[in-house]
Amino acid sequence: MERSEIVLHGHRVSYRMAGRGPLLVLLHGIAGSSATWDEVIPRLRESHSVLAPDLLGHGESSKPEGDYSLGAYANAVRDLLEALELPRGTIVGHSLGGGVAMQLAYQYPERCERLVLVSSGGLGRELHAVLRAAALPGAGVVLPWLCVAGRHSVGRMVHSLGRLGLRAGADLEEAWRSFVSLEEPGARQAFLHTVRGLVDLGGQRVSAADRLYLTADLPTLILWGARDPLIPVRHAHEAHERIVGSRLEILPGAGHFLHRDEPARFVSALLDFVETTLPMPIDPRRLSRRLRVGPRPGTPR
Repeated sequence: MERSEIVLHGHRVSYRMAGRGPLLVLLHGIAGSSATWDEVIPRLRESHSVLAPDLLGHGESSKPEGDYSLGAYANAVRDLLEALELPRGTIVGHSLGGGVAMQLAYQYPERCERLVLVSSGGLGRELHAVLRAAALPGAGVVLPWLCVAGRHSVGRMVHSLGRLGLRAGADLEEAWRSFVSLEEPGARQAFLHTVRGLVDLGGQRVSAADRLYLTADLPTLILWGARDPLIPVRHAHEAHERIVGSRLEILPGAGHFLHRDEPARFVSALLDFVETTLPMPIDPRRLSRRLRVGPRPGTPR
């Protein structure tokens, strides 16, 4: 798909859009871009409209100084939908994008027909050490040197990533592509701001666990790779228990980037979910009712 651009609040937002039919919004992970969906977009566009933006600070979108919290990302996605006159759709989020998708569903439920969480962040404390290290005080000084050194010693850097548990294949390829993108100072600063807002040395410090009961009326699919080295698959099972009526799909041979490891199975699971569920109806009073009632008794927290 050819890229398009729009200027929002003075910042350039790059996105890809194609196809016709019900809308699927694809949100990538940290230090990634819409390119991560290249394997699945051609199949999805056959029956759906597909919107895949580069989040601010990522890809070919602007990388301003500013707010890189989940709330700010969710606001930016809402503004993009509004500017493109796309009222609502199924929101699909991978890794960081999963956290953004959950925040969007919480802040702007009228924009969300369904929610799809793909190896999502924000569902538990555990996180691979390579991302926790970005929360270290000196990471901003060390990272530029690592990017340059890694670019000039590809074999050594790939070997190092492999020793950190990233398997040859999609996990390693995507990790390398993300790492190379951080050579750009603006992307590097956005990465550090995002990580430090969500992660500390112990792992993920921002969790949606206490608010997952609010998704009870929102059709939700949880997709995960059984061999995910970055975020443990246990988070998928725990979220499935918390989200009433959710659907859980574990791809046995896939890692963190399951949409690239097993694109055919990913597309099949996503389309089956969309075709066999009804969009959440718009109800302005739903949130107030859910907040008053709270989580069901016995729901894990």
